[in-house]
Amino acid sequence: MVVIRGGGDLASGIAHRLFMAGFKVVILEIEKPLAIRRTVSFSHAVYNEEITIEGVKGILAKDLQDIRKILKEGHIPVYLDGMGQIIKELKPLVVVDAILAKSNLGTTIELAPITIGVGPGFEAGVDVDLVVETKRGHYLGQVLYEGKPAPNSGIPGEVMGYREERVLRAPCDGVVKAFYNIGDKVEAGDIICQVGEKNVVAQISGVLRGIIKEGLFVNKGLKIGDIDPRNVIDHAFTISDKARAIGGGVLEGILHLMK
Repeated sequence: MVVIRGGGDLASGIAHRLFMAGFKVVILEIEKPLAIRRTVSFSHAVYNEEITIEGVKGILAKDLQDIRKILKEGHIPVYLDGMGQIIKELKPLVVVDAILAKSNLGTTIELAPITIGVGPGFEAGVDVDLVVETKRGHYLGQVLYEGKPAPNSGIPGEVMGYREERVLRAPCDGVVKAFYNIGDKVEAGDIICQVGEKNVVAQISGVLRGIIKEGLFVNKGLKIGDIDPRNVIDHAFTISDKARAIGGGVLEGILHLMK
């Protein structure tokens, strides 16, 4: 069994790859996930009871017995446990911290026989057994058995020459009201959503690849949406190249340490 802390799009790409490779996977989430790419995030089961991503179903679990039932049925349980308290009861072979908080929120090397940190905030051999690189570029998905991954640059990855322009951020504190759905084509200048009374305007044209769930309260500056200038609708509903690469790194690390 593998327990993954976090159920956002990158964590879900990891979960999908491990599930398809034959592992039993359990995802731990918080009560109000802030995933942007909700169509490919198992965390969305927290709101919708279940979600299917590329043929793999994630189902919200109520308790330990429910987790075991969902696993037996051949699905991925999504359980509300931001602190990871149920890990001791599950006794997994592997714990993967894919919260992507840019810091360690409580994962220790003693949690399981194999512990893996995803992205900045971890040191291989100290906090966890290994770390998987999340920074786009030559080393994306690399497995580190010692040391730390590249620090968080705070700069979005480049897509067709666009970086910050493709990201939608909250202009103030407030509740989100959406005017478009994931997968919709939008034009530069369109009002994509509101936060409180302030409009969030698209800076570029493309497909709305992700937007935070309507009705959630967000803080100023938080990333709440993502426009893909490649204009391919299918990209909004499938696992990204980055998530697949990171998932491959996690799978490699597990198999290497099992050996």
